[in-house]
Amino acid sequence: MPTVLSKLADYFTSPYASSKVNVAQIRKLIEHVLKVYKNNRTLLGRTIWFVSVYLLYLRKIGGSKKRPAGIPTTEETARKKKRVEVDTIFFERLKKILKIVIPGLRSKELWLLIVHSGFLVFRTILSVYVAALDGRIVSALVRGNAKDFLTGIVWWMIVAIPATYTNSMLTYMQSKLAIQFRTRLTRHIHQKYLSDMTFYAIGNLDDRIKNADQCITVDTMKFCNSLSELYSNLAKPILDVFIYNIQLAKNVGGEGLFALSLMVHISSVILRALTPPFGKMVAEEQRLEGEFRFTHSRLIENAEEIALYSGHEVEKAILDRNYFALIKHVNRIFLNKGDLGSRAEGFITNRRLLLSSSDAFGRIMYSYKEITELAGYTARVSELLDTFDAVKAGRYEKQLVSSASTDENAAVLSGRGEVIEDAATIEFIDVPIVSPNGDVLLKKLNFYVRPGMHLLIVGPNGCGKSSLFRILGGLWPVYGGTVHRPNPRDIFYIPQRPYLSLGTLRDQIIYPHTVSEMTKRGINDQSLQEILNIVQLNTIVEREGGWDKEREWKDALSGGDKQRIAMARLFYHRPKYAILDECTSAVGLDIEKIMYTHATDLGISLLTVSHRPSLWKYHNFILQYDGQGGYVFTKLDAERRLKLQEEKQHLEQKLIEVPKLQARLSDLKAVLSERDAEGNFIAVTH
Repeated sequence: MPTVLSKLADYFTSPYASSKVNVAQIRKLIEHVLKVYKNNRTLLGRTIWFVSVYLLYLRKIGGSKKRPAGIPTTEETARKKKRVEVDTIFFERLKKILKIVIPGLRSKELWLLIVHSGFLVFRTILSVYVAALDGRIVSALVRGNAKDFLTGIVWWMIVAIPATYTNSMLTYMQSKLAIQFRTRLTRHIHQKYLSDMTFYAIGNLDDRIKNADQCITVDTMKFCNSLSELYSNLAKPILDVFIYNIQLAKNVGGEGLFALSLMVHISSVILRALTPPFGKMVAEEQRLEGEFRFTHSRLIENAEEIALYSGHEVEKAILDRNYFALIKHVNRIFLNKGDLGSRAEGFITNRRLLLSSSDAFGRIMYSYKEITELAGYTARVSELLDTFDAVKAGRYEKQLVSSASTDENAAVLSGRGEVIEDAATIEFIDVPIVSPNGDVLLKKLNFYVRPGMHLLIVGPNGCGKSSLFRILGGLWPVYGGTVHRPNPRDIFYIPQRPYLSLGTLRDQIIYPHTVSEMTKRGINDQSLQEILNIVQLNTIVEREGGWDKEREWKDALSGGDKQRIAMARLFYHRPKYAILDECTSAVGLDIEKIMYTHATDLGISLLTVSHRPSLWKYHNFILQYDGQGGYVFTKLDAERRLKLQEEKQHLEQKLIEVPKLQARLSDLKAVLSERDAEGNFIAVTH
């Protein structure tokens, strides 16, 4: 600083100075400033340090002010979701996730961080020592001191051993941290995802997460990798800044450090202003990746229908469109990264003119791109966790049908009913049947099922038969009225296409129990074999290779065998109530009779959806939908209903013949009305 002021004074005394300037006065003023500066240099340096710290403090508390508590508006919520920047929202999200991946002081993750930090500090110490050692080696070489030169080379080779080990351990610890973070976060996500029917609600009752599988697998992995890499890339520069700033303050004083820091800060602000929004770009890239993957999954899931419709060209166009949208976005990211590199080149070149402190600070600023990428992954994972919490609390966001906007239907959708656990009965009292998209299928439903009752449910497609079961099973919310239902363990559901899990043949019978749970119930493989004998699957164990054989059972078994396995599963669990949704469509009447008769003997109350008249005799109540928002719940007289059904079919057959008889009658009338040339009727003979 004194040197600069002296040069300034020399300039004003030179012949190039303006004639209007009073050189003597300016020189006197500069000498006075120099004198004051020399006398108060220590105080001035401390004041600059104090002002800098105070300004940082004001900036911190200013950015952390929270708005008054209240419910955010829809626009605020949408804006918060769309923003993917390194801002207060990002740090709030990151803080929330860090509490999950580093749960406490005794956690394994924290100790890994401490060990990792220790290696980082050790690497900095080695760097400082190697720098000093290089100086001694060069000095010995210049002085021609062979002994010191060789000694320096030997020490340099010795230091290379711990330096190599340290670098290897840093790489290992970074990978270990990423794996540990992912393990902790994935367990937390699985706990939320696979509880309270969240996995069902995410895909069927809510539209916010289109590809939860990608969020849980790919996005979580990338977030954890980015987090561990960012810590490694930032920790050493921050440590360097701290060490070099202390040394720099001793050498040039607080004011010199302030001036240099100001220059670096201005450069960093310019770099940040010119940096593309990589966080938003990364989030968008992950969304496009998810849509591309989902399109392929959809193609595989519906391959049969697409093949039958010859829809491969349409599906190819959809796949190509999604892929090229992804590639276009990825190319845009690469282009922006290239621009960033060219912009950062000048910054990196200029920072070399500063001292080691600005070099370390520059590396921190260059890591801003990595922070923005972390912000993108953080937004994806945070949105997933927030959606889990919202769904658990019953707050859904779903695209509704147009009828949902009517006043009457809107009133239904805005309400919530009461669910009461009742071990003795199933009862719906004034319960509306509403689909997830807001379609009101039935405004008020009233019926009950008590032990010993067997209810048959019939009606046209789309009238709400399966919807009733989803409400009863807790999959769909109750929008009004009161639902009495037993514990979910006392209700067993068998769909038309039974679900077969990954595992052994034994696992298919006892699902969702485990072998240990089966043993606790006093059931062994012999008991399971007796159940299979009932549904006439006597030889399946031997045929498939034993109880412990593992296969892709949904492909290995026929449709009839799958339905028999589901029946065996029902007999194993022996619940109080069973919901049977067209579960005997692929078996003969003999197996159907065995299934219903044995279930009744076990004391299981049956709720069946089916149009097969052969099942009427196994039920004593009926719930019949008319498809127009109405229904009838009454006792079922199977014999009388069968007679009426036969009479109905007989009359329908006669009605089919009526047009033919009418046509024949018209022909006969026409023939009988014909006359000959004299006007006499023609006798018709055959």
